[in-house]
Amino acid sequence: MALSRLSSSSRRLDLLTSPLAAALARRPISTDTTPITVETSVPFSAHKCEGPSRSVETTPQELISFFRDMALMRRMEIAADSLYKAKLIRGFCHLYDGQEAVAVGMEAAITKKDCIITAYRDHCIFLERGGTLLEVFAELMGRRAGCSKGKGGSMHFYKKDSGFYGGHGIVGAQVPLGCGLAFAQKYSKDENVTFTLYGDGAANQGQLFEALNISCLLELPAILVCENNHYGMGTAEWRAAKSPAYYKRGDYAPGLKVDGMDAFAVKQACKFAKEHALKNGPIILEMDTYRYHGHSMSDPGSTYRTRDEISGVRQERDPIERIRKLILGLDLATEKELKDMEKEVRKEVDEAIAQAKESPNPDPSELFTNVYAKGYGVEAFGADRKEVRAALP
Repeated sequence: MALSRLSSSSRRLDLLTSPLAAALARRPISTDTTPITVETSVPFSAHKCEGPSRSVETTPQELISFFRDMALMRRMEIAADSLYKAKLIRGFCHLYDGQEAVAVGMEAAITKKDCIITAYRDHCIFLERGGTLLEVFAELMGRRAGCSKGKGGSMHFYKKDSGFYGGHGIVGAQVPLGCGLAFAQKYSKDENVTFTLYGDGAANQGQLFEALNISCLLELPAILVCENNHYGMGTAEWRAAKSPAYYKRGDYAPGLKVDGMDAFAVKQACKFAKEHALKNGPIILEMDTYRYHGHSMSDPGSTYRTRDEISGVRQERDPIERIRKLILGLDLATEKELKDMEKEVRKEVDEAIAQAKESPNPDPSELFTNVYAKGYGVEAFGADRKEVRAALP
């Protein structure tokens, strides 16, 4: 199915033909909260649990926000590509374009009190957690206005006040950290959960299974999310995993396979997973998604897959185009209105880049900050323990 469809069941509204469609078109699309029922693109596949319903509740307001948020993410990542090629971004840079539905669908199902921790493909997750474009581009360019003060770069975005515990550069290392966050949540009895994201390339890491084991023993509110974009760096999943059914890989832990290119399927799965984790402990979500760029900017992404494969996914499963078709089909906005929205997004991105370029580089003294816990200084001595080489605050 090419997009999230309206249900054909007699128990659901057919909004394309009902009088409600005309009413919706007359209301301000940015604030309209009239209920709409859509159906996920494909059924969920469940392991050791009963999967959620394919019928998902939404509103015109949410549909428009999904479109705009994903368009903003897409434009941001395309701009990051250009900045990298212009050598304004140095080091590593892993882009998320194609996978936007995971970020927006997950955020729609949870609150900022729920935690998210992910790997190094982290720009869009940070943005959806409430980060700004300026913080994104400044961090990418190593400037002081960045979310990590210009010291983290592409791989280490962070926003603790919104429950975002960063991008992590060591493959799979964020999984035990995410389970630790879930332990803290259970200990404090705050009824929140942690979503720990990792790629299919990290799905064979030993620490993942160790963390899952203790999380299940302690029944922690931990949700492990495998963003399966089908390539771990340049290695296809079928070459790296004997069993690429990642939602079943937890064995004793329940799992759910989700169309990660369908924002509403992601929203429904994440809502289901949160309810499950709070009552029963860990669950694994496999998001069947795709990245258009290579693994990183040093990877052209075309040596281990064909251009026809990439263009085929763009034509058949692109998450933004799915939402566009649904909005147009429901007559919630015109093609021109959506194009204008994309122009506004482009302008926002361009303005944020200009601001980021004006931000200064971190002061050299910043090399010594955020290394040790505040108030615990350190002294470095020479080999004879007599000469003090450095004393840090």
